[in-house]
Amino acid sequence: MSYSGPINDVRPPRQNTIYRTVQVAKAGVSFGSALAITISWSQHHSIVWAIIQGFLSWVYVVYYAITR
Repeated sequence: MSYSGPINDVRPPRQNTIYRTVQVAKAGVSFGSALAITISWSQHHSIVWAIIQGFLSWVYVVYYAITR
């Protein structure tokens, strides 16, 4: 019997950490955008403002928290 592949398909620890960090960052951006769009819609009832503030995401969320 000959073996021609890796023993396990687990990523090396460093690569796994980078992958997890990227996934968390993507989730944070998505959550920030959703939160900004929700706040914007509740304040302005405008799709245009919701899109603009969705792009700004966390910047708008922090601004809203400071000013309210």
